[in-house]
Amino acid sequence: MNLRSLAEEIDSACRLSGVFTLRSGQQATEYFDKYLFESDPRLIRRVVDAMVPLLPQQTELIGGLELGGVPLAAVLAQVTGLPTVFIRKEAKTYGTCRLAEGAEVKGRYVTLIEDVITTGGAVRNAATALRELGSTVEVVICAIDRSSDDANSLHEVGLETRSVLTRADLDGQRA
Repeated sequence: MNLRSLAEEIDSACRLSGVFTLRSGQQATEYFDKYLFESDPRLIRRVVDAMVPLLPQQTELIGGLELGGVPLAAVLAQVTGLPTVFIRKEAKTYGTCRLAEGAEVKGRYVTLIEDVITTGGAVRNAATALRELGSTVEVVICAIDRSSDDANSLHEVGLETRSVLTRADLDGQRA
């Protein structure tokens, strides 16, 4: 797989110019819309194909984090034949009241899937919650690691981050 061409294609599809209000409330003239690659069947398949060799051999469940990790996990499950579990940001307060929807996680090795990691907060929370439910969580695979060297502290909670692309890969595409 040619990761450079994948980075170029994702950057071209997802980097938007204009005036955008960020989650922080700040204004920006550039925005990276990750859903543009996740909603494109050809691009999401290319990303997932690059994720397959990053999966730990002992993976029993693919855990897609709400919302962006879910489509990646679903396609990855189709490609690998591994079952999927969808991880909510917090447990529902109705119905099954579950945090992890799908297969049972207790006693199983779960590899987390996320679309973009910037600080890793959602991944940290999901890993902690899954561990409390009795699963083993040691690796998160992300499509794009946009964190700066000091922002991703997932290693501090025993999580290894494996990424298909990084911020540098995407930013390197800009002349």
